[in-house]
Amino acid sequence: MSIVVAYKYAANPQDTTVDASGSVDWSRAKASISEYDPVAVQVGRDLADSLGTDVVGISVGTPAVATSMAKKGALSRGMDRALVVADDATSAWNATTVASALAGLVGAVDEAALVLTGDSSIDESAKIVPALIAGFLGWPCFQEVTAIEASGDGWTLTQSTAGGTRTITVDGPVVAAVATDAVPVKVPGMKDILAAGKKPLDEVPVDDLPITPVTLDITGRSKPVAQARRNEMFTGDDAAAQLVAALRNAGAL
Repeated sequence: MSIVVAYKYAANPQDTTVDASGSVDWSRAKASISEYDPVAVQVGRDLADSLGTDVVGISVGTPAVATSMAKKGALSRGMDRALVVADDATSAWNATTVASALAGLVGAVDEAALVLTGDSSIDESAKIVPALIAGFLGWPCFQEVTAIEASGDGWTLTQSTAGGTRTITVDGPVVAAVATDAVPVKVPGMKDILAAGKKPLDEVPVDDLPITPVTLDITGRSKPVAQARRNEMFTGDDAAAQLVAALRNAGAL
């Protein structure tokens, strides 16, 4: 049995700029493992240690994902090895195509029984890739998972909900998107980074995977029109209550 963690090597939007037309310039943004993925890696590492198994990282990206820096940045988090698609063509792929490739990588891992992902990717934050991976694999998928443990032939998951938490027992393999606060994340030290450089990272050619191409045509871009501010002022002893009522009417609360 193997535990798989899907991670993304992406640029941080905080380092981007936006021009007058609304186009985003990513040229100064440095790539790194997505901020939410280390939580999933830590959950996978803790679970693998308790079960005596390994953690396999999978990723899809440009050739940058297979560089020494990317490898050390990802595998120093606690994964034992990685399988990646490192191809310039992936820069034009949408989430569905990426998910199909990730599902193909899961299929290349012997006895893969669990796929973990971060809450979302730092660059797009769409939160749809875990469900898409599950769809291609034919596995169930759960979001906002705060804890997971082996249970018979499947898994017991604790999921955060609007009213608190709920516990779910699933037979067979599953895809789980880990909540951002599921576990404390260990910061890799120099020893971890040096050891990561010796771990295996294998590149899988695109042609070796069952990729599902999906066409997405962008017909145009426009900058949102700023709405005029209402500039309402509330006075009197009940000013706070008036403000709360106005915010509720506006759907802000």
